[in-house]
Amino acid sequence: MHAVVSRLFRQAQIWTAIALVLVAGWAFVAWMTLDMAHPFIRSMMPLDAAWSGTTAVSVFAMWGGMMVAMMLPSAAPMILTFDSVERRNAASGQATPRSLVFAGAYLLVWIGFSGLAAGAQWALQAGAMLTPMIVSNSDGLTAGLLFLAGLYQLTPLKQACLRHCRTPHGFLMAEWRDGVRGAFRMGLKHGLYCAGCCWALMLLLFVAGVMNPVWIVFLTVVVALEKWPRLPIGLTRLSGAALLFAGAAILL
Repeated sequence: MHAVVSRLFRQAQIWTAIALVLVAGWAFVAWMTLDMAHPFIRSMMPLDAAWSGTTAVSVFAMWGGMMVAMMLPSAAPMILTFDSVERRNAASGQATPRSLVFAGAYLLVWIGFSGLAAGAQWALQAGAMLTPMIVSNSDGLTAGLLFLAGLYQLTPLKQACLRHCRTPHGFLMAEWRDGVRGAFRMGLKHGLYCAGCCWALMLLLFVAGVMNPVWIVFLTVVVALEKWPRLPIGLTRLSGAALLFAGAAILL
């Protein structure tokens, strides 16, 4: 009985870490979408492309907080599987820093994506294609993003990245590396596969609004469902067709 309790306690450590990061991420998302009168939140919504240094940092923080909140739920099965394998391999069965390194490397990829997304926001604002609420005000941009996401859903690259994300044990068996550096490389590689799955869907935040909490939750659920192992792969193609139809409807 003592061994069972001890094992459950050790497993709860990684669950607690993931839960704390998720709560912090979604608390940030809730704050930025519901308290837009706050000066810091207003700095995330520049009126034009004449950004100050403070504005750039605020926009980057906004994207970084969103990406952590949106992508960590879909990565949780991979992180928990890694931790389970790591505990079995450890001589004492104790938690090791490698699980945290793996998760941190995964999130680092999406922090990098946040920088690119902030740059895209600046470029779109420079082209007068976004409102201060960070919503597309151009039918061409909206349709283009929908077409881009829809077409990417149908590509072999999307399917290949998705297969790696949907099979945690298969990924870890193929990519396993020892040491802290090995955990970092595995987390980074999983993050890159995840970004390969989801980058086009994340750009759809510009369609209905980066500050739209319903849209943020909807995209989070879509991404998580895509990575569910039992979900038929054909549903990804169906969603691609729906996005293409939506893009065509806007143009017509």
